Amino acid sequence: MPRKNRFLHVLLGILLGTFVSVVFVARHRGSSMCLPPAKTVRRKHLDPLELIGVNNNSLEDKHLLFVGVMTAAGYLDNRAETVYNTWGKEVPGKIAFFSSEGSYSNSIPLVALKGVDDSYPPQKKSFTMLKYMHDHYIDRFEWFMRADDDVYVRTDRLEVLLRSVDSRKPWFIGQTGRGNTEEFGLLALESDENFCMGGPGVILSRETLKRIAPYLEDCLRNLYTTHEDVELGRCVKKHAGISCTWSYEASDYKQMQVILYHNQSGSTAFTGDLKQKEVHKAITLHPVKQPQYMQRLHKYVKGLKIQSLSQESVDLHRDIASSMAQLNVPISEISNADLAKNMKLFDEEAGSDDYLGDPTILGIPPSYSRFRPKELRDVLDWEFINRTVFSAKDLNPKRRIPSSMREGIDDILREAMDIINQYSKQRGRIIDYKDIYYGYWRLDPKYGVDVILDLLLVYRKYRGHKMTVTVRRHAYIQQTFTGIEVREIDINQPYTEETNENNLPFHEKLIKQISRISSNLQLTDIFDSSSSNASKKKRINFILPLSGRFKTFKRFMDVYEEVCIKENDPTTLIIVLYKENLYDYEESLGLIENVQMKYKNYDIKTVLVNETFARGRALQFGVETTNQDDLLFFIDVDIVFNAKSLMRIRQNTIQHFSVYYPIVYSMYDPEFFGKKYDIDDYKLFENESLLNEDNGFWRQFGFGIVSLYKSDFIKLGGFNTTIVGWGMEDVNFYDSTIMSRLKVVRSADPGLIHVYHPVQCDNDNNLDNNQRAMCLGTKASTFGSLNDLQIYFLKNKHLFS
Repeated sequence: MPRKNRFLHVLLGILLGTFVSVVFVARHRGSSMCLPPAKTVRRKHLDPLELIGVNNNSLEDKHLLFVGVMTAAGYLDNRAETVYNTWGKEVPGKIAFFSSEGSYSNSIPLVALKGVDDSYPPQKKSFTMLKYMHDHYIDRFEWFMRADDDVYVRTDRLEVLLRSVDSRKPWFIGQTGRGNTEEFGLLALESDENFCMGGPGVILSRETLKRIAPYLEDCLRNLYTTHEDVELGRCVKKHAGISCTWSYEASDYKQMQVILYHNQSGSTAFTGDLKQKEVHKAITLHPVKQPQYMQRLHKYVKGLKIQSLSQESVDLHRDIASSMAQLNVPISEISNADLAKNMKLFDEEAGSDDYLGDPTILGIPPSYSRFRPKELRDVLDWEFINRTVFSAKDLNPKRRIPSSMREGIDDILREAMDIINQYSKQRGRIIDYKDIYYGYWRLDPKYGVDVILDLLLVYRKYRGHKMTVTVRRHAYIQQTFTGIEVREIDINQPYTEETNENNLPFHEKLIKQISRISSNLQLTDIFDSSSSNASKKKRINFILPLSGRFKTFKRFMDVYEEVCIKENDPTTLIIVLYKENLYDYEESLGLIENVQMKYKNYDIKTVLVNETFARGRALQFGVETTNQDDLLFFIDVDIVFNAKSLMRIRQNTIQHFSVYYPIVYSMYDPEFFGKKYDIDDYKLFENESLLNEDNGFWRQFGFGIVSLYKSDFIKLGGFNTTIVGWGMEDVNFYDSTIMSRLKVVRSADPGLIHVYHPVQCDNDNNLDNNQRAMCLGTKASTFGSLNDLQIYFLKNKHLFS
C-alpha cells in the first residue's frame, strides 16, 4: 500500500475511533436521570476533617456516626441544602454530601468526587464515596451511613438504635431486599444472599467498612447488574462475610422494613396526612422528593418530639409532687417550697425562660376526680361514643363523630398501643388493635381530656407456647393539659424580592403568599368596612316580610339606620308589609315614610300585601322587585345585625357557586328565669360577651336566614308558596339547595342575633302535623338553657308530679 494511502487509513481510523468514543460517552451520559442544570465551579480544596468540622490535631475528637449523602450537582441548592438544614443539623456525629467532580456549594459540606459524574445508576459514585469515607474518617466514627438526598432520618431514634449495637462487630443494616417480582432470580443472588435497599438508607459498622474498603474498586469492576444497592450487598457479602440484617434481635423494633421505611407511592409519598403509624414508628422515611415536603415532615417530627418532651415534663412534675408529699408539702405549696435553706425547689417564676411550669397543674396525679365541681352546673358531662356521638349537652343529641374527635381518638389509640407494647419483646408477645366497641369522652377545662374505651384487641404470643386470641380490654386514659404557650411573630419584617424565599420559615412563606394573593384579588375591598370603600362593595338587597309587630320593627329600623344608612353601606331594604293588623300596619307604614323622607337618596321599597300572611309568599313578592344579578338577603324582623355580618354575606355568597346559610345566635326568654334586660335596646347586643350558653344558643337547624343571588334563587325553584302558617318553606328550600350543585356555606355568625319573642303555634289550626311539631320544638328550645331548666325543675318538682 502506498505510504500516503497508509497514512490516510491510520488518520481515518483515529477519527473513527474518536467518534465512536464520543458516541459511547454521549449514550452513557444520556442514560442518566433528568437532572436540573449542574452547578459546577472550581472550589478551594478543604482538608476532609476540616470540611466536616472535626479537630485534625486531636484523636479524641470521635463521633458516633458519619452520614454520607449522595446527591447531584443539580440538587445541591434544593434537595441537598434542605437535608442539611433539617435532619442534617441533628446527626449524632457529622454529615457530608457527595456529588460529581466539579460540583460546588458554599452552604453545605460537599465532596466533589474526582472522576465521578452524575450519571445513573450511581454505582461509581456510591463505591467511591464509601472509599473516601474509609480513607479519611474510619478512625473517627463508629458507624457509617450511606443515604440519598430524598430520605428523611429520625436522628434521635437512629442514635438509640446504634448505641444499642456493638459497632466492633461487622454489621450491615438496612431494609432487606431480594428484588421485586419481575427481578426475582435475575439479580445473580444465591439462595442465602440479599441486599440492603439503598433508598431508606444503609448503615455499616466500622468493622464492615474496614473489611470491604480494599475491595471496593474490584467490586466496581465486576458488576452483575445495574442496581447500586444490589452490588453493594454482593460486595459486603463476599468480602465482609455478612448479609443485610433481616431483623435485629437486640433492638425494640420488630423488622427493618418498619424502621427503615420505603413508601411505594413514589413522588406522592408523605405529601398527605402524616398521622400514619409508619411515620411514627420509622427511623428513616423514603422517598421525600420535594424540599417543601421535607421541611413539612421535619416540622411534624419536631412536633412529635415536643409532645414527647411535654409528657416527660409531666412525669417529672408528678414525681416531684409525690416526693414532696412524703415531706408533707401539699401540691398547692410546691411553687414556694424550699429544698434547703435559701434554695428554692422552683427558683424561676412564670414568664422566665427557665420557668418549669405550674406544678399545681402538671404535678397532679392521674385521676378521674381531679376536678371537683362546686355547683351542679360545673359537673362534667360524659359523651358516649359508638359509631356516632351521643351527648346530653348538645342541641343535636346524636351526631356523627366530628373529624377533630376522630383524629384525637386515633392519636390516643396509637399512643396507648405503643405503651401496651413497650415491653413486648421481653414478654414474647405483641398486642394489635382491632376495633372500638364503645367509649366515653369528656373535657376537663382545667386539667385535660378524659377517655374510657372498650377495645377489641388481638393478643399474639410468639415465644414458647404460641397462640393468637381475641380479647376485650378497657383503657382508661387521660391527656393532661400542659399550659398555654404564646409565640409572637413579627409580620412586618423587611422583605425584598432578592430575598431567597426558600430559606424563609414556613409561616413567613405563608404570610408572603397571602400578601401576594390578596394584592392580586384585592381582598381588602371585601374586608374594608369604611364608607370610602362603599362604592366597591356589592349591593345587598334585604327582603323583610312583616305582619304586625310594630315595636319589633322599630328596633329593626334603628339597627338598619345605624349599620347601613349612616355608614353609607350599599344596601336596599325591601319591606313586604301585610295589612292583617291595621294599627301595626299604619304605624309601620308611617315609620317607613319618615325614614324615606329623612334619607331621600337611600333605597327603601315597600310592597303592600292584603292577604293572610305566609312567609314564603312574602319573600317571593320581594324577590320579584329585584334584578337577575342582585344579591338577596332574606331576613326576619327579629334579627339584629352589624357591619361584620354584611361583610360575611358578601364574602360567602358567590353567584353560580355558593349560598350562605348563617347560623344565628338565638336568645332565650329573659323573663322566664328573671333575667331582666331591655330586648328593644339593640345596642345591648353589640357586646359579644352576651353570647354565651346561659343567654341563648346557636340555631343550627334554622334555615330562614339566607343570602344568595336571584339567578340562583330562580334555578332552585324559589319557595313553595302553597305553604301557609308557621315554617317549613325554609326547610324545603334548604333541601333544594343541598340537592343542587351550589355549595352551601354554613357558619356561626356572631353578628346575627335572633332576639327572643314568644312563639305562637298552639291554637293555629292551619298547621299540619310536621309544622306543629317543628313549631312546638322551637318554642321549647327558647325557654332557657339546660342548666336553668335543671335548676327550675329542682326548685319546682311539685309542678311536675
